[in-house]
Amino acid sequence: MVRMEVSKIPKYRKLVKEDRILIAQWKNKGFSNKQIAGWLGRDKSTIGREIVRNNFEGKVYEPLHAQYRAEARKNKAWGAKEPLKNPKIYSYVMGQLRQGWSPEQIAGRLKLENPDDRSWWICPETIYVYIYKIKNRKLRLWEYLRRKQARRRKKGGRKSQRVRIPDRVSIHLRPKAVDKRKEVGHWEGDTLVGKYRISGIHTEYERVTSLTKMEKINRLNAEETIRAQVKIFSPFPIHLRRSDTMDNGLEMVNHKYLKDKLGMDTYFADPYSSWQRGGNENTNLWIRYYFPKGTDFAKVPDEDIKAVEWELNNRPRKRLGYKTPVEKLREYL
Repeated sequence: MVRMEVSKIPKYRKLVKEDRILIAQWKNKGFSNKQIAGWLGRDKSTIGREIVRNNFEGKVYEPLHAQYRAEARKNKAWGAKEPLKNPKIYSYVMGQLRQGWSPEQIAGRLKLENPDDRSWWICPETIYVYIYKIKNRKLRLWEYLRRKQARRRKKGGRKSQRVRIPDRVSIHLRPKAVDKRKEVGHWEGDTLVGKYRISGIHTEYERVTSLTKMEKINRLNAEETIRAQVKIFSPFPIHLRRSDTMDNGLEMVNHKYLKDKLGMDTYFADPYSSWQRGGNENTNLWIRYYFPKGTDFAKVPDEDIKAVEWELNNRPRKRLGYKTPVEKLREYL
């Protein structure tokens, strides 16, 4: 018989892929469970149980199939543990929900901050399930979510307004590099309308870093809007203000001033196609979390608007690998 030298293995270590390969090889050569157990430093009952639980159709022990079955059983058991029962994870999740983070952002950040400790990893659905559990309804946790819905619904979009804009350049003439998010400095702009359509907030979203800028406008007109845009873009270096893609609102008719004053190209999405400015539209939904429809922005202090801007820019984003927009922006400064 060939002499086999096997390094000493801790008795209570779980079987891994390499163990299962050896078990399959030795069983095919006719060795007993007791012999294999001795070489692996295990009890013979461990080997017998492994072969019975993870064999293929009760006929053959195949290592890859055995590993798959073992991992599937482990994942199922992990999912049944309800990670939010862990006090530390629960405290973190609740704390970030109160800060306005989405379940997806919370789950992604947990993984980013604990890459080597899977006990901290949870999926967004775990948080949603907890929020909407019948026994938790009295906690009204959905009020921490962006849409504050007592029941989960499909998303809908807001329609654009069709107006005549002088020197309008279609989004279809925009360079392909902008579409691919390969070049920093391309923005998407829009205006959130306040109570009685008198005041509002002009918002701008940078497509690569997801940075959001907000500026209050006292009147929903072209003069106030271009003032807000110049105030937003002026502090940035030239490579961070290349273009702006806007909605078709009447307040955007002075867009050429951006080219003349700041050297920025301007483009416009198709009417009723808000998805073409998806980043800005999504950001506006988040802003509505803080300032619901019907808000009189004339009564909202500038400090409150800047506080919301700070929160959005210091919140992790999935498309940034759960970095924050501010962290991403630093890579380009």
